[in-house]
Amino acid sequence: MEAHNNAVTTIAEKLQEFYAQRRPFRVYHGSTNSTRVAHKSRDNTVDTSKLNHILEVDWTNKVALVEPNVAMDALVSATMGSGLVPLVVMEFPGITVGGGFSGSAGESSSCRHGPFDSTVNWIEIVLPNGEISKASKTEKPDLFWGAASAFGTVGVVTLLEVQLRDATDFIELTHYPTSGVSEACRKIQEEVANPAVEFVDAVAFSPKTTVVCSGRLVESIPAGSKPRRYLRRRDTWFYLDVQKRAEKSKKPIVDYVPLVDYLFRWDRGGFWVARYAYKYFFTPFNRITRSILDTYMHARVMYHALHKSALSDTYIIQDVGVPYSAVDEFYHWVDETIGIYPIWLCPIRTRRDEPNSAHGLHADFADPKGPKFMLNFGIWGPGPGNYEELVRLNRAIEQKLHDLNGKKTLYAQAYYTEEEFWQTYNRPAYDAVREKYHAAHLPSVYDKVKVDEDAKKKAIENSRMPTALRNVRPFQGLYGVYKAWRGGDYLLQKKGKKGKKGKKGKKGKKADTVEPPTKQDQQVLQ
Repeated sequence: MEAHNNAVTTIAEKLQEFYAQRRPFRVYHGSTNSTRVAHKSRDNTVDTSKLNHILEVDWTNKVALVEPNVAMDALVSATMGSGLVPLVVMEFPGITVGGGFSGSAGESSSCRHGPFDSTVNWIEIVLPNGEISKASKTEKPDLFWGAASAFGTVGVVTLLEVQLRDATDFIELTHYPTSGVSEACRKIQEEVANPAVEFVDAVAFSPKTTVVCSGRLVESIPAGSKPRRYLRRRDTWFYLDVQKRAEKSKKPIVDYVPLVDYLFRWDRGGFWVARYAYKYFFTPFNRITRSILDTYMHARVMYHALHKSALSDTYIIQDVGVPYSAVDEFYHWVDETIGIYPIWLCPIRTRRDEPNSAHGLHADFADPKGPKFMLNFGIWGPGPGNYEELVRLNRAIEQKLHDLNGKKTLYAQAYYTEEEFWQTYNRPAYDAVREKYHAAHLPSVYDKVKVDEDAKKKAIENSRMPTALRNVRPFQGLYGVYKAWRGGDYLLQKKGKKGKKGKKGKKGKKADTVEPPTKQDQQVLQ
């Protein structure tokens, strides 16, 4: 804890310097799953990259004390050593605890527990004036909910207490083929209403084929059943497995998936976005090529390459949620206007039931008259070749979302005007928190998430890629892959190969003495 406190003191001193001059700053975390371009330099940046430790896993109280830059795979490995698992585990191993709290992250268990920030008990945060504060749902709840989903514009979160639950060895995962999104939405609501179900999401493969995936925790599998695996090089990608088998069966299909394989089932292939890379690089897409290129098909490497190549500027990458009542209208609009498949569907329990939770960007989630759930649409795929048309389509998505009282996750590029943005998000509640806690001089969350053309230009100017090869297929993409390889991101997939098989940890075990990851957990990193 002493090392943590020293690091936080250093951050606080840096923020005091910035505050005395009323200078805005950026936070360097060391990694990102965002698709936005940001401009950082040494003189405007607070480095929090060393806050990447798990300080304690408390078996008795079922909580973990975690620094913000701990990635989900590291957290799962540590908690599984004590027979526990977080209530919500984001789908990519490299997404961090702090990123999940500050960026509205959710996954298939969010139908039960809400976004990741709802599973955090309290945070330690350094305010922009350098004050170190603690906030929870009962102590300074305005600061707690104000910092959630604020993308660091209220202060620098330095520690979080994350809720855990008992882990099991397997997920019983049932795939329900349906005739389309409308029927799937009804099935999703039926599964969410079943208290035995812990995980629900779905994939729309085409206008006439959507598969709902419903999971529950189980200790063992029936005799004669074989576990379904998704993390090893030789395993098929999750979405391909679901699609192939659903096409052959009109009846529910039951699988038994090791817990960690399920939690990170979308990592290999980045859902299905990596498939577009094969087409871009004129590469056959089959089991052999997927195996050969597996190291580069994990989300960590893909996001680095996406940033460095600037290919994110040519894709539609949006996560947007609408109330159940608007699902049919929004889906038909997306089908006719965008026409991208597959589409990910994930129910999120957005309603905040905690007293005094109507604060921050999403203060409206505390309104008892608002929707209890939203269905998230993951719309990811190549956009039109014309940049102006790409912008028009993204803005059209945002406008349609506003018309249907929906919300979008802001990790992706935002094309709103400032006026449009604040018509969707709660500016009075957000500004009130920033004013009270000395953050009003900082750039707002809109400033942080909007498309930054100046940052794009600077990124191009600073690029070492020859001008003649920029925007030329496949050289632009190859440059991104090269930068990811040189930056060592691919090595993150290989950590832990030599670790010894671990054992379940003791109650309240400190992170520094947690057993090495088990073989199953290591495969998250391979």
